[in-house]
Order: sequence, then structure tokens, then C-alpha cells
Amino acid sequence: MARRGHRPSQTQGNRPRFWGRHAVTAALANPERVVRKMWGTREALSTLDIPSSLPVVFAEAPDLGRLVPNDAPHQGLVAEVDPLEEIWLGDLLAQGEGDRRPLIVLDQVTDPHNVGAIMRSAAAFDALGIVTQDRHAPPESGVLARSASGALEVVPWVRVVNLARALDEIGEAGFWRIGLTGHASATLGEQLGETRPAIVLGAEGEGMRQNTEAHCDQLARLPISGKVESLNVSNAAAIALYAVAARG
Repeated sequence: MARRGHRPSQTQGNRPRFWGRHAVTAALANPERVVRKMWGTREALSTLDIPSSLPVVFAEAPDLGRLVPNDAPHQGLVAEVDPLEEIWLGDLLAQGEGDRRPLIVLDQVTDPHNVGAIMRSAAAFDALGIVTQDRHAPPESGVLARSASGALEVVPWVRVVNLARALDEIGEAGFWRIGLTGHASATLGEQLGETRPAIVLGAEGEGMRQNTEAHCDQLARLPISGKVESLNVSNAAAIALYAVAARG
């Protein structure tokens, strides 16, 4: 039987560079991650357990600043890595059989800061993984890895070609697909019940596309006050994951 909903292999001309202590140490600790090269200050590198086979370049902080965009806060560490191997949606769903871990589905969320922050929340609340579209989601990058604060290495991330078909597969696997949108009449708490939820969130500003909403079992909103129009998508994801965990 052919696998469905997989993330196609991506051809990247340049390997991403990660920076900052959390992102770099998590990459080193991940047996699935290939780290190709490291740069760092002697002080920062002295605290790490680095394989002898890994090329390491000692550098001063200003030199490291030139290896990352806009002199990003590297904390004395920069690493060049290979993107992680692709994950198949069917394999991820099989890993979650028999438990109640929630799934996060992102519909064209393109800001790497937001995707990284959502990964961090997914790790904190033990989500099964994150599913995004292949063409409308950010690639692995230093910005995303730093925003994820190490969670990029531990939260499975599936990229799919067709999100609607992926939602069909997720539903067939026993998940209750709840789309978060401000125009829903019911709140998330009212829709959760004892379901095993896949929380679907739309893009910054535009929200979920109509076809994505049509592939959800229910729509729900967060009970926020009228003082704000909406929440940032990463904040909404964190609140939704907490609501799932707080059911007990």
C-alpha cells in the first residue's frame, strides 16, 4: 500500500546554520541530526561534548556575528547542519496509536518565529507532532531553530503536499479535527470533550482557508475578550494545547 501524506525530499543548496546554545546543543544531542561543522568561542565550546570527528573552528564573537543574519544573538555558538530526514504522516500517526497526544496542523503559517514558538509549545505539552504544507511553511533555519529553543530536534514535523488529503488521513486515524477560528460559535472547551484532537490553525492574518475548514470536524474559538480582535497564532496554539492537557 502506498504511503500518503508524506513530506517530499527537499533540495537545499545551502545547509542551514543554527545559532544559540539551546538550538546548537539540541542539534548535537539529536542522533537523527547530522552536524557538519561548528564555530564557537573557546569559552562556549569548552562546555560542550563535541565528537572528535566534527570540524570545529575557534572564533571571536564578532566573527561569529558575520556567520549569522543581522548579527543574531549566537551566544558564542554556530553550527552548520543537514536538514532532518523526511517524516511520513502515516508513520507519525502510527507512533501515536493507543495514546491521546494531540496533533497540531498549520495551514500556511509561514513565519519561522511562529512555527518555532509553536514547536516549543508542542514539546512542552507533549504533542504528537506538527503537520504543515510543504510549499507554504518555512524551511529549517537558524531563526526557526532559535525560536523553537531545541524543540525542532524533538517534535516530529511532517510536511505534506496536500493539506486537505492529510486532514482526511488524520481523521481516518481517529483524530477529531478542530479548526480554530474567531467566527465559530462554540468555544474550544465546549468542543474538546473526550476527543483526541488535531488542532488546526490558519495563517497569520488570513486564518484558515475555506477548504481547510471544510475538512475539519468542528470549528471552535478561544474565549478571548472583545478588547483584542485575535491572538497571534503561536499564542493561540499554546492556549489550545494547554486546554487539551488541562482536561486531565
